[in-house]
Amino acid sequence: MPVYTVHEPPPRTAAARSDPERFVFVRDGFYVWAFLLAPLWMLWHRLWLVLLSYVAISLVVDAALVMLGASLTIVVVAGIVIAVLVGLEASTLFRFTLRRRGWKNVGIVSGDDQEDAERRFFDVWMRDASSRPKPPSAAVPPRPPQAAPAGASGVIGLFPEPGAQR
Repeated sequence: MPVYTVHEPPPRTAAARSDPERFVFVRDGFYVWAFLLAPLWMLWHRLWLVLLSYVAISLVVDAALVMLGASLTIVVVAGIVIAVLVGLEASTLFRFTLRRRGWKNVGIVSGDDQEDAERRFFDVWMRDASSRPKPPSAAVPPRPPQAAPAGASGVIGLFPEPGAQR
């Protein structure tokens, strides 16, 4: 059963919470399209920093292998290894970009598919939202601190008063 991490975008206005329709569910696992077409997958998901890093690492590895006199087979195998790593870590790269953009990880959920995971997450999310205590409104002034009653000691709890008999 696939596992998804749920990410909440930063609120667009001064609202306390973001619109639930903008939440993103990132599936853990191997991404075939990231393996086969890594640069296009990164462009599609707007992972600009990840794309620049991918291009730089690929160029450095290829240049180093060519300078060392490696055969074409070794260069191709190195490219395939990099592609496999991108496919395996695509969800981590996507989460990194979301976190860098200010998105907040609000949960982990599993489901048979993304729709099932969304249903499960929002069922629990709405139940928790209705059971949370509402924050006090700004119109209610805070209560002033109350003075301790006369004769009260500074001892709290089940301990005896200082100087009292046992």
